[in-house]
Amino acid sequence: MHRLYSLAFGAVAAALTLTASTASAASLTRQPYLQRVGPDTATIAFRLDGNCVPSVRYGTSGSTDQSAQSAAAGRTHAVVLSGLQPGTEYTYLVEACGARTTPVRFSTAPVPGTRSVHFSAVGDFGMNNADQRAVANAMLGRKPELFLMLGDNAYESGTEAEFQSNLFVPMAPLLAQVPSVAVPGNHEYVTNRAQPYFDNLYLPTSPTGGEHYYSFDWGHVHFVALDANCAMGMASQDRCSLAAQRKWLDQDLAASDAPWKVVFLHYPPWSSGDHGSQLMIRREFSPLFEKYGVDLVLTGHDHHYERSYPMKGNGVGPSGERNPTYLVVGGGGASIRPFETGKPSWTAVRNDRDHGYLDVKVEEGTLTAQALTPSGQVIDSFTLTKDLPPAAEPEPVPVPTPGDPSSPPSAEQPGPLQPNTPAPGPVTGNPGLPGSSEDPDDLGPNAPGCSTVPVMALLPTGVLVLAGALRRRRRR
Repeated sequence: MHRLYSLAFGAVAAALTLTASTASAASLTRQPYLQRVGPDTATIAFRLDGNCVPSVRYGTSGSTDQSAQSAAAGRTHAVVLSGLQPGTEYTYLVEACGARTTPVRFSTAPVPGTRSVHFSAVGDFGMNNADQRAVANAMLGRKPELFLMLGDNAYESGTEAEFQSNLFVPMAPLLAQVPSVAVPGNHEYVTNRAQPYFDNLYLPTSPTGGEHYYSFDWGHVHFVALDANCAMGMASQDRCSLAAQRKWLDQDLAASDAPWKVVFLHYPPWSSGDHGSQLMIRREFSPLFEKYGVDLVLTGHDHHYERSYPMKGNGVGPSGERNPTYLVVGGGGASIRPFETGKPSWTAVRNDRDHGYLDVKVEEGTLTAQALTPSGQVIDSFTLTKDLPPAAEPEPVPVPTPGDPSSPPSAEQPGPLQPNTPAPGPVTGNPGLPGSSEDPDDLGPNAPGCSTVPVMALLPTGVLVLAGALRRRRRR
């Protein structure tokens, strides 16, 4: 009798042990970050320290009643949510073999043409220091719809490990809740012509430049991302060249009928800082900015804040004309560099004392921008206005039915012209973020896609063995 009890309880104990070990087999080494968010789609990217098939649970009104599973097991994942509603707040979490992240919220892009857009921008931040964290937390507090990263996103050399420790760890709360897009800086290009940058981000693409340069509309604003490093000959010609990028930019701006146009890149055509103005970029691209009515050109590279007057050619534009305003927003975390020359005549405002970021709201025909410190001090504020024609009725965005096999959630791949994402590189530092498997309240032993179910099936077997033993004992 004692032997039968021992066998039965041994089976149950073994099943529980295997279940517990499986449930804690994987945790997130990189918390979720939002990529390629549109009116009806979003990509949730993250990384694991174990090999399993994770899921993203999501829904509206605070629920997470829908689920999208990664296409395959592995450590690097980018799960596409499709059939979303435009301009709608969603809650989501990741379940990965026992680990469950804390639910967070984000909003999809508005219906194209919507005349209300709110975005933030900053560059030169990838330091993993207190200044970077303060800037990121302040941006998150403003609740922008979109975050533009202006380059030098992972100092010093843009390696795989530096992207993890200097971008994804210190900015995790912001990146999990605010969709981000980026351009590479010169520091990213130190390592294999920015290959880790392309491996870690899932960006929009263009037909000729892949993820090097691209454009997209958000509401009634047309955004254009340029690879200034490529324009200066730092990329291989088969992937990105000055001539191809300039030709594409000409065609892209000509085709856009958005009332507002914003360009962002790393090297500034106008700067009075340490690096100064990049004259080649000004010569090759500014004429197109002027020709097609670009409103703002946002850059980094120099570690300060500076706003030009509206510029035309090599000087301030004539009064009464609409010409691009150039901003250097390079105070995201790297050390601020003092100005060594007097304020030039083309500079409206400049600041070499404070870290900070740019916060922009575009409502109808009014663009209001503020350069802010993490504490909320206003470094600069300005307004651009234009008369817009009456808004046309927006065309409805086709929204596939959830679960429609014609558009299933799937694992995202890097954009065209980039090689497949490799296995994660070495991780430096401790993510120290909510939702890791170290939090017992966030563990889900039956997370979809995980391998706990076969082990749990052993539990009834152990109970049956015990029951059978007792019946045979009574018959004796």
